[in-house]
Amino acid sequence: MPFIMARLAQVLRARVRGWRAALAVGFLVFATSWFAMWLVEPDNKITEPQNYWWWFLVTAATVGYGDHYPETGLGHAVGGYVIVGGIVALTILFTQLAATIQAAKGKRMKGAVDLDLGGHIVILGYTSGRTEGIVAELRLEDQADMVLCAWDEVVEHPMPERDGVLFVRGDLTDVDVLTRACVHRAATVLIDARDDNEALALAVAVHHLAPEVHLVAALRDMSRTRHVRYVSPEAQCVQWHMPGLLTEETLDPGITEVYADLMSGTGGGNTYSMKLPTTLTGKPFGDCQTRLGREFGATVIAIRQDGDLVVGPTWEKPLRAGALLYYVANRRIEDHSLR
Repeated sequence: MPFIMARLAQVLRARVRGWRAALAVGFLVFATSWFAMWLVEPDNKITEPQNYWWWFLVTAATVGYGDHYPETGLGHAVGGYVIVGGIVALTILFTQLAATIQAAKGKRMKGAVDLDLGGHIVILGYTSGRTEGIVAELRLEDQADMVLCAWDEVVEHPMPERDGVLFVRGDLTDVDVLTRACVHRAATVLIDARDDNEALALAVAVHHLAPEVHLVAALRDMSRTRHVRYVSPEAQCVQWHMPGLLTEETLDPGITEVYADLMSGTGGGNTYSMKLPTTLTGKPFGDCQTRLGREFGATVIAIRQDGDLVVGPTWEKPLRAGALLYYVANRRIEDHSLR
């Protein structure tokens, strides 16, 4: 009997594909065993329709509750046939299930799946080591899902151990590939291309699909910023050699413009330093911040005292004589103004 069932399973798997093979084996065993049981034990309640399906199910699954059972030797033989047939059907079923799971995992590892995300971060381009660092920094502050998109040369997901980092592979200028990464529903798209020409091409593709998305592009030559902004006027461009600033702009849109304004000193503010006025010695930092802000429109961003630099100190921190204040203001605060 086991040989017959094994041979039957081979024939069915050769002619019937997928999940239908397990269903075909199960249905065939059910129908033939019911008829056989009715022939060998016609008076047994086990052959009644409301009983047989239950007995077949628990017997094929090798559970065997014992509420119904065959009473003759031939009936026991039919029961053995049902057990073997159930094992064969379940084996086919679980084999198919394992194959399906493995195929899905393989497609996901190769970046061939269609994702269903929204409000996520998309990274276009992969550079070994550099991209891992960018992802690690982004994950420190933001737990939103990320989609890493790479060209065909990256054959498998380079960071499968990273939770929340999905993978898409293909021609990154292709709308179908960008759609699989759900670029049109992303919160931010970070372009980290292999060169500036590629970055410009990717910016065109992204803007075509998602004109409102927060677009960040890493550039080697910052003079190419104007070309990127021909495509997307709101795009933010960051020096390629400053991946830390790249992640900051991704998480906090517009922060690169703030940095550029502070460093250039041509916008609405500049950074200055001054010694702590004697009238504020011993006062908490909050009093200093309030006075300079109210009287001079200045914002203190850091203090240096006792040899330590503290950026963004708490308002309760006491200020000591000789402390140095670093502040942002439209103009320098003169000593006589403080006196």
